[in-house]
Amino acid sequence: MTRRELPINDDGDVVRVRQLVRSVAVDARLSLVEQTKLVTAASELARNTLTYGGGGAATVEHITNGTKSGVRAIFRDKGPGIADLDLALTDGYTSGKGLGLGLGGARRLVDEFSVESSPGSGTTVTVTKWAR
Repeated sequence: MTRRELPINDDGDVVRVRQLVRSVAVDARLSLVEQTKLVTAASELARNTLTYGGGGAATVEHITNGTKSGVRAIFRDKGPGIADLDLALTDGYTSGKGLGLGLGGARRLVDEFSVESSPGSGTTVTVTKWAR
């Protein structure tokens, strides 16, 4: 299985995370549409890690579950956390600094989505996309 961790400390790192997610998605045999959805979600989450979390890291891995193949991406930061998680997950909510997808938009693009955050403890967002 492929598993790599990349730092997210500047705009170049966001690009590298997107490229890694695309590469692992190809290896996992996701369709072009599935790849595009996952890369779009990963781009938003990497940007959030940098912008709101002050940087962090992304772990990207090719996973399997029986005969299913997929990609899991985990975004971690040690930033201020998300004060109102329900609001942040509301469709259409954006602070105006990201791609405009927000966490709710990223959640709609993937098959599995979880977020752990509390004020002062940073945020971890995990997304998974499975090949159909």
